[in-house]
Amino acid sequence: MDKLKELRIVDNFYQTSAFYPMPTVLISTVSENGQTNLGAYSLCFPYYIAGKDYYSMLLECRNSSNTAQNILRTKKATINFIPDDKKYFKEAVRLGFPGDTTEQKMKDCLFTLVDSELGKDRPQIVEESFQVFECTWDDSLENASKDKPGCLEGYEPPYRNFNGITSKFGAHFILKIDKILMKEKYHNAIVNGVKKNNFPKVPVDYGYRDSTNFWYTQFKSKPIPEKIPAKDNGDVKSVMYAAERIDSEVKFTEEACAKLTKIPRIFLKAALTQMVNIAKEEGFKTIGPNELDVINDKRRKEKK
Repeated sequence: MDKLKELRIVDNFYQTSAFYPMPTVLISTVSENGQTNLGAYSLCFPYYIAGKDYYSMLLECRNSSNTAQNILRTKKATINFIPDDKKYFKEAVRLGFPGDTTEQKMKDCLFTLVDSELGKDRPQIVEESFQVFECTWDDSLENASKDKPGCLEGYEPPYRNFNGITSKFGAHFILKIDKILMKEKYHNAIVNGVKKNNFPKVPVDYGYRDSTNFWYTQFKSKPIPEKIPAKDNGDVKSVMYAAERIDSEVKFTEEACAKLTKIPRIFLKAALTQMVNIAKEEGFKTIGPNELDVINDKRRKEKK
């Protein structure tokens, strides 16, 4: 087996010193003249995923880019997840080239733009996307509201640690997710149960690039499911132990607890609490298999 060798860490290490799989998305923002600008990005990841009063994404970009300057000015951004198609990726590479104005890059743009239902001040949406996150920058964090657009040659300190202008040429934006939109096929899959045939075709950026090419991989194989390990009867008892301590009025039967053993322990208390709250709304004093079906159906509808 080949030994691991140390590689020097340099600027843009995820591109120059690594192979790092990432998404390929188009960020739409509104330019000063009201035109929607599209920028291609891979440094866009989930940030707040639970336990907060909102959910968010983290976008990292050059602070002089059209995207960054527009977010600093309007606070609005939309994340468009484009499907795997060679012509789409080629266009994404073109849209990601730095230095062009919005007018230059959007002239003869391949993608179709449609208006947002959240308001005329919102960026337009890429119609070809299989999934869209409409977002608002939370500039209240780390006093980032003090950061203003206009410094295209680089910003002077002080810098923010995680939100706003974070270095002379860099910016991080914590984007609150206001709305998630999805093509009907994939929407229905998530609501009704995902199978290997109804995953979207997603391009994956390899991270590494050189002076000539961006590298990515196409979606050629269907996702492969891997079963969650089956739980034994001892886990039923641990679920019952947790369930008995959620509420003094609503009780879970052993049969219902047996259906909940696949819930990861870290999420079990939150899931049981939600079930108890729904049981009280429905007037259930005991949660058995039939009541659990009703509760899970309501949970799915709430998710939808």
